Amino acid sequence: MDFDIQYPSNRSTVMGRNAVATSQPLAAQAGLRMLLEGGNAVDAAIAAATALTVVEPNCNGIGSDLFAIVWDGSRLHGLNASGRSPAALTPSRFAGLETIPLRGWDSVTVPGAVSGWVALARRFATLPLEHLVSPAVSYARDGFQVSPTVARNWNSSVDTYSSFDGFAQGFLPQGRAPRPGERFSFPDQARTLELIAATEGEAFYRGELARAMAADAHRHGGLMTEQDLAEHAADWVGTMSVEYRGMELHEIPPSGQGIAALIGLGILRHHPLADAPVDSADSIHLQIEAMKLALADVYRYCADPDYMDVGATELLDDGYLAERAALIDSRIAAAPSYGLPKRGGTVYLTTADERGMMVSLIQSNYFGFGSGIVVPGTGISLQNRGAGFVLKAGHPNEVGGGKRPFHTIIPGFLTRDGAPQLSFGVMGGALQAQAHLQVIVRAIDYAQNPQSVADAPRWFISGGRDLDVEPGFAPEVLEELGRRGHRITQHAPRDYSLFGGAQLIWRTEDGYIAGSDHRKDGQAVAF
Repeated sequence: MDFDIQYPSNRSTVMGRNAVATSQPLAAQAGLRMLLEGGNAVDAAIAAATALTVVEPNCNGIGSDLFAIVWDGSRLHGLNASGRSPAALTPSRFAGLETIPLRGWDSVTVPGAVSGWVALARRFATLPLEHLVSPAVSYARDGFQVSPTVARNWNSSVDTYSSFDGFAQGFLPQGRAPRPGERFSFPDQARTLELIAATEGEAFYRGELARAMAADAHRHGGLMTEQDLAEHAADWVGTMSVEYRGMELHEIPPSGQGIAALIGLGILRHHPLADAPVDSADSIHLQIEAMKLALADVYRYCADPDYMDVGATELLDDGYLAERAALIDSRIAAAPSYGLPKRGGTVYLTTADERGMMVSLIQSNYFGFGSGIVVPGTGISLQNRGAGFVLKAGHPNEVGGGKRPFHTIIPGFLTRDGAPQLSFGVMGGALQAQAHLQVIVRAIDYAQNPQSVADAPRWFISGGRDLDVEPGFAPEVLEELGRRGHRITQHAPRDYSLFGGAQLIWRTEDGYIAGSDHRKDGQAVAF
């Protein structure tokens, strides 16, 4: 592993026998506190995740969804804590529209994050849930100083969400977003988090908070009912994996988009990528072309697994991946369609402890503050994951009642010979699967350390041959990519909404090496 500073950054890797990396410092400290008190990596992850709903509300909230991968010391567990659409939802509700509305109650599916916290706590935690949420409760009740990147994104959301009364009352208490360093508190969140912990989520899905959410939906013409909430459950779904250069990348199965990273790597392993220098046009071109092929398949086939017409295992068949790999021209950018296999607003955190447990966890509103719905008196801001459905008749991801929509949020985990190696994730909507591929290529093919992987410039396929890039790529590399047919848009520095934020923890024989993305306010901490 190369520890030289390879990209502009003021951050170095962080090392220790216990580690936490998150996108906001107060959340990282919440997780670290649990480890210092003798808790394990799951205790730390729950503390950090609940804290993030308070201190980074522009990306996640109590009404978010959650996915997690846990290495328990001997094997992996995968958790899908995303919610389904209201049972009464039908395509006819959106007659005449081309897409699902991004805001309002019609964009809300049952929020699953709370069920994820409870499922993780019941199975793995060593400390009481009330104690794990105590940092979040303190931040909400007593206030916290808003960090710079959060403040900037919060302010950019004002025009979009200020017309929602609950949002304006809760998140714009002075008629504006809080400024960097300004103290913000939301006591309703504190009371709700305490109630969730005291009842192990029962109040949220079958009690006082469920009644409040259902009543607000009814008041605004939404379809969510108390029964929809009561029938929700988080599911232990395991992981799917693909071998790459002697290691295995693990992702949560559909409805998440993690399979796109698996397909992309499965295609790339048929090409000698490491023969091309890091950040060269040859290396980047191969990655982009593999990812295009993967995304074409995922956008066609991936959905709630109960409705997929091609199974995930068929999409990962090595013979099929070899056929897709043969379509890549090393000199010309393509705009591929999906293949025909044989049938058969987000936060991320990672934690690790000295006993060997590691957690990769992601939770999200989807777009910014999500639906814009903040349930009065509760501080519950609700995601807009329903906007992930499509309206194309017969598509596996067509909107309907009781379905999980296609999900962008994905935690990642890398193993070698069945042993844990890297827990990681990259927040950033549709970028995430593309970024997972870039992370693995940098870590494996080019032996970059976690902080360099986080600092390195990223690219984003925005459709067809269109390619968005951030500063950091050499001009001659971009010129060569342009000659190969990529239509490149160069973004200004600090345009981080498109290029996301990574958190990584790499396991060694002596402890952990952690990195935290400079695009966010967060940090990696260890002891």
